[in-house]
Formats: sequence, C-alpha cells, structure tokens
Amino acid sequence: MQEEIFERYPIPKAYFKLAFPVVFSMVISLVYNMVDTYFIAGTGNTDLVAGVALGSPIFTLMIALGDIFGLGGSSFISRLFGEKKYEDAKRISVFSFYGAIVSGVVVAAILMIFRSPVLGLLGASEATWEYASQYYTCIALGAPFIIVALTPSNQLRTEGFATASMAGSVLGAIVNIILDPVMIFGLGWGAAGAATATVIGNVCTDIFFVWFLIKRSKNLSVDPRGFHISGREIRAVFSIGIPASVTNLMQSLGIALTNRALLGFGDDKVAAMGIVMKINMIAALVLVGFAFGGQPLIGYNYGAKNRERLKGTLKFAYLLEGGMALALMAVLGFFAPQLVRVFMNDSSVVENGALMLRLQLAGMLCMGIVLISTCTFQSAGQAMSAFLLSVSRQGVIFAIVLTIALHTVGYHGVLASQAISDFLTAVLAVILVWRWWKKEKF
Repeated sequence: MQEEIFERYPIPKAYFKLAFPVVFSMVISLVYNMVDTYFIAGTGNTDLVAGVALGSPIFTLMIALGDIFGLGGSSFISRLFGEKKYEDAKRISVFSFYGAIVSGVVVAAILMIFRSPVLGLLGASEATWEYASQYYTCIALGAPFIIVALTPSNQLRTEGFATASMAGSVLGAIVNIILDPVMIFGLGWGAAGAATATVIGNVCTDIFFVWFLIKRSKNLSVDPRGFHISGREIRAVFSIGIPASVTNLMQSLGIALTNRALLGFGDDKVAAMGIVMKINMIAALVLVGFAFGGQPLIGYNYGAKNRERLKGTLKFAYLLEGGMALALMAVLGFFAPQLVRVFMNDSSVVENGALMLRLQLAGMLCMGIVLISTCTFQSAGQAMSAFLLSVSRQGVIFAIVLTIALHTVGYHGVLASQAISDFLTAVLAVILVWRWWKKEKF
C-alpha cells in the first residue's frame, strides 16, 4: 500500500500520479477503437459498418456489468484503506473477482439464448442483420473475459498500482490492434474478426492481472481460501457498483436509442454516427480517465475523514476536467470533417458525421461536471446520488429529450439531444454535490 501518495503528496502530484496511467490506458484503448473502426470501415461495406455500430452497445453492456464489481469493489476498498482496514479490503477484492466471473458466465448464456430478440431491439435490419449478429455473437461468448478484466484494473489503483493497471489494459489493446487486420482481412472474418480480436485481447489482460495480484499485491487477492463476507459488505459493493453499472448501461441505451432514431433517415446516417461515436471517444475517454483516475484519492481521504484534503482534491478535479473538456471541444470540433474522412471517404457520411461530431462535443464541459460528481458520490458511498446521475445523462433525461426532439425538430433534433441532456444533468449534478457537501459532517 503506497500510503504516501494518498496522505502526503501535494494534491496535483497525487492526482496526476494516479490519473495519468488511467488516461494513458484510455488513450491506448481509444487507439484500439480507432484502429478497429478504421479496419472495419476499410472493408468499404456500409452495411458492415452499420452492423458493428448496432452491435457495439453489447460491448458497452459488458463494461457496465464489470463496473458492478470493478468500481463497486474499488470504491469500498478505497474507503477501507483510508480506515486502515487492510484485511477487510483483501476479502472484498476476492469477492469482487469471483463475482465478476460468475456474472460473465450468466450474461454470456442469457445473451446467446435471446440473441434474435436483442438484435431486433438494437435495430438490426435485413441488410445489417448478418454483420450485427456476427459481432454480437463473438462479444457475447467473450463476456466472462471482458467483465473480469475490469475488476483488478480498477482495484489495483486503490493500492497505488496505477501503472500496473495501465500495463494490463495496454497489453490487451496492443494484442487487439495486432489481431484486427489479421482476423478482419487475413482470415476474412469481417465483423466476427473484429469482435474475436477484442475478446482475445481481454484474455491477455486477465492473465496479466491475475499474475500481478498473486506476485506483487499485498492487500488485494484472488485466493478464495478462508474467504468470508457479510451481507452488509455485499450491499456496500452493490450499492455503488450497481449505480456505476447503470452509467454504462445507460450509455448502451443511449447509443441504441440514437441508432433507432436515425434509422428512419437512412443507414448512411447510422454508419456516420457509428464513426462519430468512436471519434467522440477521444474526448470522452480522456475525461473519464482524469475523473476516475482520481477516484481512489477521493475515496481514501473520505474514508480517512480528511475534509480539507478532500475539498482540495475536488476543487482540483473540477478545474482540471473543465479545462480539458474545453480544449478537446475546440480541437476536435475544428477538425471534424477531416477526422470523419479518415475512416470513410463518403461525401454523405463525412457531411453528416462532421455535424454529428460537433453537436456531440457541445456537451463535453457538462459531461465533465457530471463525471467528477458521479465519481465523488461513488467514492463517498452516496449510492442514491450516484444512481440519479447514472440514470440521467444517457438514460431518463436523454430519452425524454430525444423523444421530444425527434417529434418536434426531426433529424437535427436527434443530433442535438445529447448536448441538451448533458446540460440538464450537469445542473442536477451541481445541486446534488452542493447539498451533500453542506450536509456532510466529519
């Protein structure tokens, strides 16, 4: 346990030491996603690109379910470390690891049993069904490996091993990048090849994390011998893990709702949005990395009841996130047409994609506020506030805004819905954080 990082480092130094490896792993993940999109778009098949876009919410679903044990467990562990309860933290890490395995197996079975109905709900048409089904099937079968990888990657950061967490994620991404062209073009597997490369990359990540936990970690474990856990501790993991999971579930829902809303305007619009969502990850993953990278520091100081250091950490986090959001909005917005053209040089896709990207970026500052606020509530064990923010930005608020915009404004209303939802959720986040801080006494 590297306690000096959490207790004695200046806040900016501690925050960056924990956050930079997370951001770097996010960037590598982004590179993988961009390369993945590049190779898929390189087939020149608009139906294949649209099919993968329609199936992509299933991968987001895996991340969401992994967060139940990854973020739920790490949030609880951070507070336990702050309270110096190291053996309790070790037991929670064991529960989270095996809970993720069981969850992955159950999810894989359910997704395969209900494959056709789910593909229909995702909006797969006669033209895109074959490609969406290929991608969906491979990702579904790989669910245990994808979900398990998220548990140690989050928990290692609570012990100060942010670089090791990064290394495991980077390893999986590099394997993925290498295998993409081999499987998509070399073996001719197309959409199935892209998904298979993703699963194999996650298997490599799992192997690295298990090795590190066994050989290097003193306060985290995968050893089930002598394991026990109370109902109260399970509830503590789930009370934060489920809202954290809902955040990504809502992302899947948001993508699916957007795709279905765009179907009436043509498959080229769905293909353009699929590319835009990947490019938008440049901003989103950087913001997520800096938000979640500092989460162990927030949780530790909350558990240690160090109000002044917690206040300084939150102030720094909001300022950093806001500055990064504005910079990313400006740069990516300026180069929007060029970025879309990199993936598919189709005039319709480029024209529509550039507009889509700029409207997606319009809500980035508000998204940053929501991310830091959500991380704060997760770290402090404030389940209800975390849940409210989790179901709002790409869930309840987004669905309401999208429905109204689609029926009143049409196509352009669909494109602007996310930015409007970001703003409304940010207002809610500010209100919730203000009320919590005024009420919290320690």
